[in-house]
Amino acid sequence: MRGGPRCALLLLAALAAAAALAPAAWAQGATAPAPSAGPPFVPRDDILLDCGATGKGNDTDGRQWDGDAGSKYAPPNLASATAGAQDPSVPQVPYLTARVSAAPFTYSFPLGPGRKFLRLHFYPANYSNRDAADAFFSVSVPAAKVTLLSNFSAYQTTTALNFAYIVREFSVNVTGQNLDLTFTPEKGHPNAYAFINGIEVVSSPDLFDLATPQLVTGDGNSQPYEMDPAAALQTMYRLNVGGQAISPSKDSGGARSWDDDTPYIYGAGAGVSYQNDPNVTITYPDNVPGYVAPSDVYATARSMGPDKGVNMAYNLTWILQVDAGYQYLVRLHFCEIQSPFTKPNQRVFNIYLNNQTAMEGADVIQWADPNGIGTPVYKDYVVSTVGSGIMDFWVALHPDAETKPQYYDAILNGMEVFKLQLTNGSLVGLNPVPSADPPAHSGSGDKKSKVAPIVGGVIGGLAVLALGYCCFICKRRRKAAKASGMSDGHSGWLPLSLDQGRNQKL
Repeated sequence: MRGGPRCALLLLAALAAAAALAPAAWAQGATAPAPSAGPPFVPRDDILLDCGATGKGNDTDGRQWDGDAGSKYAPPNLASATAGAQDPSVPQVPYLTARVSAAPFTYSFPLGPGRKFLRLHFYPANYSNRDAADAFFSVSVPAAKVTLLSNFSAYQTTTALNFAYIVREFSVNVTGQNLDLTFTPEKGHPNAYAFINGIEVVSSPDLFDLATPQLVTGDGNSQPYEMDPAAALQTMYRLNVGGQAISPSKDSGGARSWDDDTPYIYGAGAGVSYQNDPNVTITYPDNVPGYVAPSDVYATARSMGPDKGVNMAYNLTWILQVDAGYQYLVRLHFCEIQSPFTKPNQRVFNIYLNNQTAMEGADVIQWADPNGIGTPVYKDYVVSTVGSGIMDFWVALHPDAETKPQYYDAILNGMEVFKLQLTNGSLVGLNPVPSADPPAHSGSGDKKSKVAPIVGGVIGGLAVLALGYCCFICKRRRKAAKASGMSDGHSGWLPLSLDQGRNQKL
């Protein structure tokens, strides 16, 4: 095979890097000093409603939920039901009970004004002799003229994504004295009904008014984008890049969940993940409040690795499935946390969003000036999409060779993607289509993943990863002449569509 010796050398180098660099980086972070995040955000409104339940109960994260039986929030005479069968991977709070109705119903929350996180929890099961597959409904906020969900099927969604339950998170701006939430069964479906297992209403910190995002135009010249302060948003993804999942109780503002980014990385080019060096403390500057993201997000990162030749041959890429036809606010979190990176032009890279250039010459240390290493920064971009249905949204990083940096590398610590409402107030997306033969329901949490021993497979996994990575690099180089470019003419690698379907908030 052509290029065989070169691939063999790359394989040896990749295996050595995987065995030596990544564990060392994590070991360095084991004794890192405690981050400085400032005072935590305390929400004015913090409602956790266990629909259909009585009394109080704690979820698996230790948060206390109140049953809505007899509460001032729930509509009167609304039937309560218990799931006909409880998946062992599903927590009882708030998923054991639900409110179910074949007629429209409205929850009403007396609240102070301001932006709120609204989280809707769904566990599709048979309730009171109603088939889970018959639940088709819409959810709206009438006062804001916003439709959050339409023709929504929790059963179809969980089946397609292989989840036991799902959470939909929105950010809505409350201007009156109440937040009314209306559930309406779809008239076009026989035996249709609406249901809800849990509702969270949590005051949100000032997350979207801190900075003006840049509109990605496709020609490499981004423009300021003025966010509508009254607009509703849907959280599509919130990822702790290079680190572990972060539960709501460990968040720094609004009880958010941060997911592991690993399932969304394209192919074998996952780069290297690591924690902050022992002598690096995460210190928030005045213009980045601690509630923007918890310190655990900034204290971990994913980069491409030390090999210039390998890094220049690929993009560090994440693939996220979104609803086409909307604009998306993409927030990228950065923080240099390794001691060698203390000066400008040491690590400089380009940012591509949805196959368009969002930023050239990204230099985290320069952004963090004058504070430097250990200083969190974030950048906001708005990206437009066209068409309809579900599409792959690409986030890619590539070293910027034009600046001749000391290290040809890229870094990312965290990523958030929000869908912006249309002018008609819609945030509606399509139900994903289940495969012909969906996998068996098993696992824990909201993702049905089988539990298996991992210790014995670590070394073998590294070898397979490195082998696949090197084969991919060699194949890419052989086809370099045919590779497609970014929209502004920069050389880039655009792989085939990959259906991840792994996000609990999609």
